Amino acid sequence: MYRKAFAVLALLVGMAPGQAAPEERDAQGQSREARGRPALSVTAVQPRGRALPLLLSANGSIAAWQEAVIGSEAANLRLAEVHAQVGDVIKRGQLLALFRGQTVAAELAQARASLAEAQATWAEAVETAGRARSVAGTGVLSEQQSTQYLTAERTALARRDLARAQVSSQALRLAQTRVLASDDGVISSRSATPGAVVGAGQELFRLIRKSRLEWRAEVTSAELSRLRAGLGARISAAGVGTVGGVVRVVAPTVDTVTRNALVYVDIPEALKHGFRAGMFARGEFALGSSEGLTLPQDAIVMQDGFNFVFRLGPGSGEMRRVARIKVVPGRRQDQWVEVRSGIRAEEQFVASGAAFLADGDLVRVAR
Repeated sequence: MYRKAFAVLALLVGMAPGQAAPEERDAQGQSREARGRPALSVTAVQPRGRALPLLLSANGSIAAWQEAVIGSEAANLRLAEVHAQVGDVIKRGQLLALFRGQTVAAELAQARASLAEAQATWAEAVETAGRARSVAGTGVLSEQQSTQYLTAERTALARRDLARAQVSSQALRLAQTRVLASDDGVISSRSATPGAVVGAGQELFRLIRKSRLEWRAEVTSAELSRLRAGLGARISAAGVGTVGGVVRVVAPTVDTVTRNALVYVDIPEALKHGFRAGMFARGEFALGSSEGLTLPQDAIVMQDGFNFVFRLGPGSGEMRRVARIKVVPGRRQDQWVEVRSGIRAEEQFVASGAAFLADGDLVRVAR
C-alpha cells in the first residue's frame, strides 16, 4: 500500500520511483549554481581600529572593611536588657545592652562612705601633725611622738587616696553596666542574651565599622605589578548587579602556597546596593586602553566550537564568494569585538547573516 502511494507521488512530481530529487532548475534546465544565483544577500564591513579598555579579571569575596567586637567589661553581672539586633544601623555611643547594676551601685555607695571616713581621719591627722610641728624643738613633745603624728598624717593621706580610687573603680563598674557602641556602623552578629551572666571580655556584638564593605580580589603574583592604589574596578555579584569601586591598597605579601595576593577594593555604599559580607564576587580592574581591530558582533559566528568570520573575495561587483576564516576574539565594547588574529585591516567581511553561509558560497553584496 505504501509503495503504491509513493509511486503515485513520484509521478506527480515528475520523478521515477527510487530516483533522487534533481537539483533546482529553471525553464531552460540550468541549475542555480550554473546560473550564478547568490545564496544570500549580505552587507560588507571592514575591520575598524578602536581604543579598547585593558581589563584584568579577578575573583574574590566581599568582606567588612573593619569589624569591631563589642564585649562586656564588667564581670559576673546579669544581662538585663538588649537594645540592638542584627542588621541595626547604630551611632557611636548608642546604648546596645544594659546589665543589672544594683550590686555595683551598693558597692559604690559603700566606697563613698569609706572615702568620707578616710577624709575625716586625714583631716584630724593633719591638725595633729600641724600642732606637733608648731611645738617642735620646745621639748613639749618627744621626737618619737612628733614622728608618730607626722607618720599618722601621711598614713591618713594614703588611706584617703585609696578610698578615692575605690570610689572611681566602682563608678567605672557602674558605667560599664551600660554597653555602648564604639563607632558608627551596622550590627553583623549578636551573642548577647537577656538573663545571662557573662564574664569580662565576653563578646556581645560584632559591628561593621562605618557600614563599609570591600572586595578582596585574588590576583596572581605576575599580575600584581599591574595594579596600584586608585585604580577603578567593576564588581559583580549574582543577584545583586554591578557597582564601581576603587583600589584602596595592594597587599604587600603573596601567599606562599597559592602564589596569589589580595587586592582590597573599596565599594561605596555597598550595603545599599545589596552586597553582603561573605558574598562571592567577580570583577575587572581598568588598566587603561590600547588599539585593536574590531568587527561587529554579528560578523563572528561559532561553528564546531570555534569562532569564524566570512571574508569576501576580491572584486568590486555585487557577486562575490566568501571564505570561512578562523579567528581569535578578544575584548568587547558595546557591539564590537576585538579580533586578535586571522584578519587584516584592508579586507572586507560579511557583516550580518554569516550564520547561514558555508565556505565558498556565492553572495550578493548589498550597497
